Amino acid sequence: MAQLIFTYQTINQATESEFKDRGSKFFGYLFPINSITDCKKNITNLKAIHPKAVHHCFAYRIGITKNIFRASDDGEPSGSAGKPILGQIDSFEITNVLIVVVRYWGGTLLGVPGLINAYKTAAELCIKNAEIITKDVQIFYKLQYNYTLLGIIMQIIKQVQANILSTEQQLFCITIISVPLKNNEQFASLVKEMHNLEYTQIVDFEN
Repeated sequence: MAQLIFTYQTINQATESEFKDRGSKFFGYLFPINSITDCKKNITNLKAIHPKAVHHCFAYRIGITKNIFRASDDGEPSGSAGKPILGQIDSFEITNVLIVVVRYWGGTLLGVPGLINAYKTAAELCIKNAEIITKDVQIFYKLQYNYTLLGIIMQIIKQVQANILSTEQQLFCITIISVPLKNNEQFASLVKEMHNLEYTQIVDFEN
């Protein structure tokens, strides 16, 4: 049986870096992301900001188990850009992040070792400029209940350290919450005996 993962490391805001080698400039950009769609948007934006750059190399890793990833050399020699960028993401053991390194040609060939060092350094500086934070793995639920249960529901939410993401408080209430995985069994135990409460796990919720 696979061991449950209760926490993961990521970043809370985007950062930038700059590295120069023999005339070439490497601008690094680190983004917090939740999906491949987020990656595409950020890369598209950077290409619009840097239309004259010769390369927009990148790597990302997504997911609690870190099983969604990609590394792109964007025209640089194979393995000289994307792989070193991804290597830094893995070295710092973070996930749900994208790093793009934009290169402006400086007129001098750096060779594969020089390129590896440049892309690795630009990525490393981005991460060092960021604040790495630890987040709880969350389970998302949709609660549907009679308004008379509101007080009890709020007590349970507080007890299991859940977050309220949205709520509609009428005669019949609908509340979306996220429960830390470490407290999920406690939550299930507290609500399973409650009448007039329906709770459904939301598998594909994006916070």
